[in-house]
Amino acid sequence: MQKILAVANQKGGVGKTTTVINLGASLAAADLRVLVVDGDAQGNCSSGLGFDRTQGAPTLYDVLMRGVPAREAIRPTDVATLSLLPAGKDLVGATLELADLDGREFVLREGLEPLRSDFDVILIDSPPSLGLLTLNVLVAADQILIPIQCEYFALEGLSDLLDTVERVKAAFNPKLEVMGIVLTLYDDRLNLSLQVESDLRTHFNGKVFKTVIPRNVRLAEAPSFGKPILMYDARSRGAVSYINLARELLDHEKKSTGTGN
Repeated sequence: MQKILAVANQKGGVGKTTTVINLGASLAAADLRVLVVDGDAQGNCSSGLGFDRTQGAPTLYDVLMRGVPAREAIRPTDVATLSLLPAGKDLVGATLELADLDGREFVLREGLEPLRSDFDVILIDSPPSLGLLTLNVLVAADQILIPIQCEYFALEGLSDLLDTVERVKAAFNPKLEVMGIVLTLYDDRLNLSLQVESDLRTHFNGKVFKTVIPRNVRLAEAPSFGKPILMYDARSRGAVSYINLARELLDHEKKSTGTGN
């Protein structure tokens, strides 16, 4: 399994970064070599994995804009087979600077391509927008995983994102596919969560993961300690959910490649 997987949704607050950190850690716990790429200038993925953004180490910006080889910007994390390509504050300027480059849509793909053989999975956290950075993420990816918060506007936002995916496929990346949709911030006590889940499973039959990610206090606390939930509270509902999501993703991959039983 050698895959570049974008975690994307143009809406903010849907659990993209939480999913990248904790799905990455769960896949690493299953003995996969995982690289997390922080493609969001906010850098929450980097700080959530313990990276000190003030240390002056090379970041994704240096890879995109200064030609630094991606391997030189990769940092270890506290999880043995989980590595990080961090974001710094300067990434916020990359969108403007990318606009002046020839082949600006392919800069991230070219930066990550030499890493494919080093990792089983490369997970990319994307900005909550449809700018040039997000376009670079979608062009670099083989597949996209879409976190959806269980709220009223979820279906509307998803439709816009799927339209964007189709345009990217047509213009830049014909191999891009939607791996699946994962329900986040799920509260089974609320009728709204149940209704959104029902609508998504009806409209996108077979594309919605069975595993749902619950609202969970421990899951929300973990990033402030620079740890994935597996290292902060492995028995919490959040940790169990991401372990289950990783298992489901791996089962999905085995079936799609014909390597399962």
